[in-house]
Amino acid sequence: MSNVRVLVGTKKGAFILSADGNRKDWQIEGPFFGGWEIYHMKGSPVDPNRIWASQSTSWFGQVVKRSDDGGVSWETVGNEFQYKGTPGTHTWYDGTPHPWEFARVWHFEPSLDDPDTVYAGVEDAALFRSNDGGTTWVELDGFRNQVSAHDWMPGAGGMALHTILQDPINKGRMFGAVSAAGVFRSEDFGETWSVKTNGLRSEFMPDPDAEIGHCVHRIAFHKDRPEVLYMQKHWDVMRSNDAGENWFEVSGNLPTDFGFVVSVNSNEPESVYVIPIKSDSEHFPIDGKLSVYRSKVGGNDWEELSNGLPQKNCYVNVLRDAMDVDELDSCGIYFGTTGGHVFVSSDSGDNWMPIVENLPSVLSIEVQTLP
Repeated sequence: MSNVRVLVGTKKGAFILSADGNRKDWQIEGPFFGGWEIYHMKGSPVDPNRIWASQSTSWFGQVVKRSDDGGVSWETVGNEFQYKGTPGTHTWYDGTPHPWEFARVWHFEPSLDDPDTVYAGVEDAALFRSNDGGTTWVELDGFRNQVSAHDWMPGAGGMALHTILQDPINKGRMFGAVSAAGVFRSEDFGETWSVKTNGLRSEFMPDPDAEIGHCVHRIAFHKDRPEVLYMQKHWDVMRSNDAGENWFEVSGNLPTDFGFVVSVNSNEPESVYVIPIKSDSEHFPIDGKLSVYRSKVGGNDWEELSNGLPQKNCYVNVLRDAMDVDELDSCGIYFGTTGGHVFVSSDSGDNWMPIVENLPSVLSIEVQTLP
């Protein structure tokens, strides 16, 4: 029977949750790096025991940690993230130019083929890659040097390349999402990029149909059908059937189409999950009832899944990187809250239980399905 390892990044350290395939009895380890914000942890698909962690504080800056034994021990690796050439400027909240400044790593995306290669999405929004196990980092400046980049501006959480997806079928194809700019695609392993926002509409922008400025919160696909993308935007759940060339709304009967997460069932490419949040000013569930919504038809027709979740006085948020799925049958769905809960459903969302409660605020969830 396969095992499951859940990597949890929080505002005050990292935690590792482990169980067998029954997903009922959990071992909780941590905190690792206590007191540090862990924006993201992710394991290599080639070597699951190699795990990357982004460790950050406003006092001490950014530190990249790597484990080669599944999180038992950690070492500090290279931490030099320097923008190539003249950094230039991007647009600030008030429309004035602002220099590009490195703040932190938001997202690690290990290579699908090489355990020593890993991509890093950072704030201010840029893409870096290491080919030597994290010892050195080089900016792939084709991302930040797009013509559109001057017009990127921060969302409320900062301007970060917060999502990176690698297409397992079309080798070299990658997707990236930036808040508040849009979604982008590369066909050459991240060297060059193009904007893929046709069909996105954002009422808060002066030109709602503009190419750049959309606050994309999260994108996801099924590994066997990567041309079909799902997006949770700052208002609207969206879908693309052509690798991002065109987008259309699939919010359907959701009680609100604002939220941060979106995930796809590992066994059912048309089963999609979101967690509606009341509004962009009230980041908590409607009426204090925490619910996941699932569509089994790729959007528009949604059902509420709340069995086992708090249904009163629950005013937490679920952040953009805080939901993931395993690859077991039936698929396990996981998410963490700003209230420090990590929930699991081992039956594709029908029933939920807490794995752990009272952790620090959860920033990210990544799930490894282990042999």
